[in-house]
Amino acid sequence: NQHCVEEVLWANFVAANAWSGSAWTAGVTQNGSSLAFDFDDYQDKVNELMLTTGDKRLMENTLGLVGETGEIAEKIKKHIRDGNSLDTADMTKELGDALFYLAGLAGHLGISFSSVASTNLNKLYDRKKRGVLQGSGDNR
Repeated sequence: NQHCVEEVLWANFVAANAWSGSAWTAGVTQNGSSLAFDFDDYQDKVNELMLTTGDKRLMENTLGLVGETGEIAEKIKKHIRDGNSLDTADMTKELGDALFYLAGLAGHLGISFSSVASTNLNKLYDRKKRGVLQGSGDNR
């Protein structure tokens, strides 16, 4: 049945991508050595790099996120409109910048980044299971 196939595919995806509950393990190289971290480790590192506090941090993170997603949208627009190639290395950097501000914003609001990720996936898989993945409205 379709549901069983999706569960097997999800299990394979989880295994292949090191998803373990609320933590996504990613590798980073720093000074020639490999580091592994999860969403919350990433968020901790982002918090160490923040230059502002209080309402200034709220503004920096929110406007930074909007600015970075605007840069991503601009590159995609030019790719479609002008036929420019989409440089994946450049897009990786821009997506990383957006991720930075998203993690910073969540941290400023007192929300763990792993909670953001797991809540989002749970919401989307629940919508898919109920057949309402497409559509509009937050509470469908």
